[in-house]
Amino acid sequence: MNTIGGMNFLLTVLFDLAIFLFLTRFLLQLVQADFYNPISQSVVRFTHPVLAPLQRIIPSVGRFNVAALLIIIALLMVKIVTLLSLQGISVGGQVLTLYAVHSAADLLLKYLYWAVIARVVLSWIAPDPRQPFTAIVADITEPLMAPVRRILPSLGGLDFSPIVVLLGLQFVRILLGS
Repeated sequence: MNTIGGMNFLLTVLFDLAIFLFLTRFLLQLVQADFYNPISQSVVRFTHPVLAPLQRIIPSVGRFNVAALLIIIALLMVKIVTLLSLQGISVGGQVLTLYAVHSAADLLLKYLYWAVIARVVLSWIAPDPRQPFTAIVADITEPLMAPVRRILPSLGGLDFSPIVVLLGLQFVRILLGS
């Protein structure tokens, strides 16, 4: 049992890292993050060898990188099949596809949730917006926070938009049954 548990852990970490990189690539293009940021460059460098051939067949639709999204769903499907097969369980194609799409949506919401948390924490400890990580987090979260900031009045310099965005993201996750 220890061997299977260790193998499950290792495979989960490897798949989750790959999924995280492609999800980051998807979001960076979607929000039009600064391409010259060193973190953006690293994400592009890691994902480009897999993504470039697929993008020739499946082009982006505006800022929506369809190829990256399909890779995320494919990685989730392979992860699920691999982990279940180690336990001797098989799953049908339709169930697998629906579960992978649902998991991708849930991962996107979790990613955005933690990006907002990171932005709040960074505003306390590293408020310099020129730091690469701070800039990327701001690029990813600003499309969610700016509309809320326009609606909510400023209360003595306190920004309550992260709270509203976090509640909204959790509400959507509840609606999806996550």
